[in-house]
Amino acid sequence: MEKKTSNSILDVALFKRLMVFVKPYRKTYAFVLLAAVLLSAFSTLSPYLLKITIDDYITVKDYEGMLVFIALMAAALVLEVIFQFMFIYYANWLGQHVIYDLRNTLFKHMLQFKMTYYDNSAVGRLVTRVVSDIETISGIFSQGLFVIISDLLKMLVVIVVMWSVSWKLSLIVFAILPLILVATRKFQKAMKIAFDEVRTQVANLNSFVQERISGMSIVQLFAREETESKAFRAINDKHRKAWIKTVWYNSIFFPIAELSTSITIGLLVWFGGLNVITGSSGITLGIIFLFIQLSQMLFRPLRQIADKFNTLQMGMVAVRRVVAILDKNEQIPNQGVLMDKEIKGAIRFENLHFSYKKDEPVLHGISFTMEPGETVAVVGATGAGKSTLINILSRFYEIDSGNILLDDIAIQDYERSWLRKQIGVVLQDVFLFADSIYNNITLWDTSISEEEVIKAAKIIGVHRFISSLPDGYHFNVKERGGMLSSGQRQLIAFLRAYVIQPKVLILDEATSSIDTHAEKLIQKATNEITKGKTSLVIAHRLATVQRADKIIVLEKGNVVEMGTHKELLNIDGGYYKNLYEVQFLSPVQPV
Repeated sequence: MEKKTSNSILDVALFKRLMVFVKPYRKTYAFVLLAAVLLSAFSTLSPYLLKITIDDYITVKDYEGMLVFIALMAAALVLEVIFQFMFIYYANWLGQHVIYDLRNTLFKHMLQFKMTYYDNSAVGRLVTRVVSDIETISGIFSQGLFVIISDLLKMLVVIVVMWSVSWKLSLIVFAILPLILVATRKFQKAMKIAFDEVRTQVANLNSFVQERISGMSIVQLFAREETESKAFRAINDKHRKAWIKTVWYNSIFFPIAELSTSITIGLLVWFGGLNVITGSSGITLGIIFLFIQLSQMLFRPLRQIADKFNTLQMGMVAVRRVVAILDKNEQIPNQGVLMDKEIKGAIRFENLHFSYKKDEPVLHGISFTMEPGETVAVVGATGAGKSTLINILSRFYEIDSGNILLDDIAIQDYERSWLRKQIGVVLQDVFLFADSIYNNITLWDTSISEEEVIKAAKIIGVHRFISSLPDGYHFNVKERGGMLSSGQRQLIAFLRAYVIQPKVLILDEATSSIDTHAEKLIQKATNEITKGKTSLVIAHRLATVQRADKIIVLEKGNVVEMGTHKELLNIDGGYYKNLYEVQFLSPVQPV
């Protein structure tokens, strides 16, 4: 597809993909095309009426006849203005409605992608696709396709009128025309390459800025301001050079087109004037005026068409990028139909194998069970595979082999969204949207009232903390919850998980990196939230898992030990016992 697009003015197959989004607005599309046809007729009518006025009325000093044709020219001008208005308005209206639907389709499609896609994709590039690339597509309708069609129709009408009035003067105009056509084609090809580079550099720039702003604390903590500034200047320089290349092509093409127009007008005045003076060839003063106007009407669209081709091609480049995402089959299959089932919460992992990358396994035949209402803790060193269990239980990734059963039914047999609603998750890195605490808890679920949220907050012990904030539950936490501490964000995450009353609960490092006061609140919240629920607790800090009904010890993707806290401490030389002794029994070394 990309090769075809780069070698042609308009990729027909790609354009057909775009036209799918035009179908709901077929009547508007047809009306804009009709307006383009009528506009080309009325724009040519005025110069022809002027020719008649000069030859038949001004030269013979017929004042009354002249007034009649001036009135006709005024009427033609009014109609031209009306259709020009309708053409511009509805072409832009159509473009905005198409990109509205396209943007919704793209975003909805991306919402279904598995986490692997986002693991390997730059956020800035995706933002560029959803926002600026799709906005560029609107130009196909507002400034590209329809304007080109309108201009081509005008040119066709102009050529027909010219040839029918004077073939000799037409030959003068047509002799210059190939020069502009060749220049336009060369310009169009060069601009296509240039705009491809521009879009690439815009995406690179967006990606770089997005990442640095998100990680600004790291940049400043490690005093990387100067280094990042240099890196930004390099990327920004590539962006500047890409745009300057388009400016260079424009600065060459448009003076050539303007010079060609001026030469044509000079030749028309010279040859036509000579014939008027000598009285030969039937060329009149009105015809000279007509050809001067028509030649400008012929060449001006050519210059504009070249410019509109730029808009059209930038739009098609954007279409290609957007379609490339729409064509990605990155969704986890959602073939399960089972839902509205009473979940008890029994979970069984059977010989589970998983890898994020092919031939780089993370889990090696994991097997264990979780009874309804049981709390199971998973411990192990970083990279042991603890968080991976959350990802595959929530169906963020597909397993390589083995199975996960919920109430003796494979999780693939449940409808995916319904399954996820049965699982409450509190992650180590809590993500909060730039919105109120209430909306961050309910995630805009209107079925959960504020009274229910307050009641839940009182049960798990976080109501006092929320009430102490300005505006309470309507306090805006700003981007990523920046107005709250790490512990406060964790408490919001607990409440978010609690209000949906899940049957299965997952706590991933939920008490790490918080102060003592927040940890006490979280311990209370943990006790309340896990009551009667099947809970999977993942932690490095063994103090948080000692009361678990069962502890699973992972090492390099394998279950190396399993049992209660006391049972595991009785294993001589056991992994869990060694880990426990390191955390609690090792003497503090002097500084």
